[in-house]
Amino acid sequence: MARMHSRKRGVSGSTKPSKKTVPSWVKYKGKEVEILVVKYFKEGKSPSQIGLYLRDVYGIPDVKLLTKKSVTTILGERKLLPEIPEDLMALITKFIFLTKHMEENKHDMPGKRGLQLTEAKINRLIKYYKASGKLPADWKFDQKKARLYLE
Repeated sequence: MARMHSRKRGVSGSTKPSKKTVPSWVKYKGKEVEILVVKYFKEGKSPSQIGLYLRDVYGIPDVKLLTKKSVTTILGERKLLPEIPEDLMALITKFIFLTKHMEENKHDMPGKRGLQLTEAKINRLIKYYKASGKLPADWKFDQKKARLYLE
């Protein structure tokens, strides 16, 4: 599949195994993994960081295999998910840094295009989250108040 804006091909990366069974060397049960997920979220890790941490430190290849639920589903059941989803928050953070850069470097045209593309991605993602019910229908992204979303 091509990239969103440049239409270039992506770089190769690792893929999950096609076999959907729990490996024999995993010594954790589903409830233990759920407790670990909640623990690390309360310590300040994002859902994607939790998955990486469980993989690297505990040797858990896939949370969904053991618990039959994703990390965000586990956090959602316990009402711990933030109001703004993680991927949207990352794009808003990028938008803020690009805006700050453009204030200091007004003639940076490639930077200006990057800012436009990031804003387009934010708007597209907001539209998706409104349709799927993860954001309220009246939620709006305000460029001037974007810094408040980080707090």
